[in-house]
Amino acid sequence: MASSSWWVVMLLMVVAAAGWGEAGAAATAAEAAHEVLRAHGLPRGLLPAGIADFRHDEGSGRFEAALGESCTAQFEVGLRYNATVAGVISYGRIASLSGVSAQDLFLWFPVRGIRVDVPSSGVIYFDVGVVFKHFPLAVFEAPPPCTPDPLLLLTQVREDGSVVGGAASQ
Repeated sequence: MASSSWWVVMLLMVVAAAGWGEAGAAATAAEAAHEVLRAHGLPRGLLPAGIADFRHDEGSGRFEAALGESCTAQFEVGLRYNATVAGVISYGRIASLSGVSAQDLFLWFPVRGIRVDVPSSGVIYFDVGVVFKHFPLAVFEAPPPCTPDPLLLLTQVREDGSVVGGAASQ
């Protein structure tokens, strides 16, 4: 009897450790993503909390953050994140950005790039195609919580910014 109890305890410990390992990996991915942003002179809050996987090639600057699902975060501006956000990071900027859209009035525009020209200015610029929107840099200091967006679950945004499916295409 004691022997079988020991095996049950060991099995429970292995299962619990596996679950903690997954949570730890997600926390590590988020920490890595936010550290890469910070190391490149960008605020940590450009990517939301809850990053499940993060890859960064230091040579090319290319990065990819997997969020698990599409979601929305609210700052002074609403931001929508696809399940995967990718781009090329260099000091003070992110180019070739995909997977992020910003709200202006009632419309959503794909964010193509982000830049901080002079950190002491306290301003960050979002390239939404035809214009650069500027926001206070301080707004993006902390990674925001990102809530699943039912509209995004039904909608796909291509890298060229066009929308496929869902209510957004109507």
